[in-house]
Amino acid sequence: MNFNSEKAIYQQMADRLCDEILAGTYRADDRIPSVREYAVMVEVNANTAVKAYELLAREGIIYNRRGLGYFVEPTAREKILAVRRKEFLTVRLPEMVRQMRLLGISMDVIMEKIKK
Repeated sequence: MNFNSEKAIYQQMADRLCDEILAGTYRADDRIPSVREYAVMVEVNANTAVKAYELLAREGIIYNRRGLGYFVEPTAREKILAVRRKEFLTVRLPEMVRQMRLLGISMDVIMEKIKK
């Protein structure tokens, strides 16, 4: 996994797991890789993976079954979609529109690109 400097590594790992849930790699009540397995997969320290899993558990995306591991909450997909849609509409879209205005890019150009 390639990390960037915009967010902490554990947050990027949590985002990746959320991406995998949205993509259907992990579905409601599916077991996800153990903390150690995931740390090895993305080549990070196990403590960093623990932080990612703790974050997702606090957000109600995954839950722990003692002795069995972590599983996807049944409502995880809907929670992730709600958070990401809100972020897109309140943060990313306004920034995109600002950049379009600065660069003189019209909605017609954007719609043409979307159609391709």
